Amino acid sequence: MRIGEVAERTALSFRSLRHWDDVGLVQPSARTEGGFRLYTEKDVERILIIRRMKPLGYTLDEMRELLDVVDALTIHPSDIALRARIDEIRDGADQRRQKLTEQLAMADEFVQLLGQL
Repeated sequence: MRIGEVAERTALSFRSLRHWDDVGLVQPSARTEGGFRLYTEKDVERILIIRRMKPLGYTLDEMRELLDVVDALTIHPSDIALRARIDEIRDGADQRRQKLTEQLAMADEFVQLLGQL
């Protein structure tokens, strides 16, 4: 599929998709003769992983590391070290999520306060 369809399916901008390609985070599986990006379902799944990491404040390097671990697990699904790393990443994601929950509660308080003025 072309970038427009991927952007629509993932609710991401062309700019984000192109940037992730430029920095090597997610590269399309192919290109047309005219140079247009072509993505597969697997590419879209990878993009969705990244999209889910964005609100948690992961850096590009952290995203790349997670994707590398996921790729390695595909090849070596029972690797203990890789499983341990995924557990560490999951714990970190949970902590980041908790922080977002706290920030959202503060935002709700602020909106309530404004409603009382």
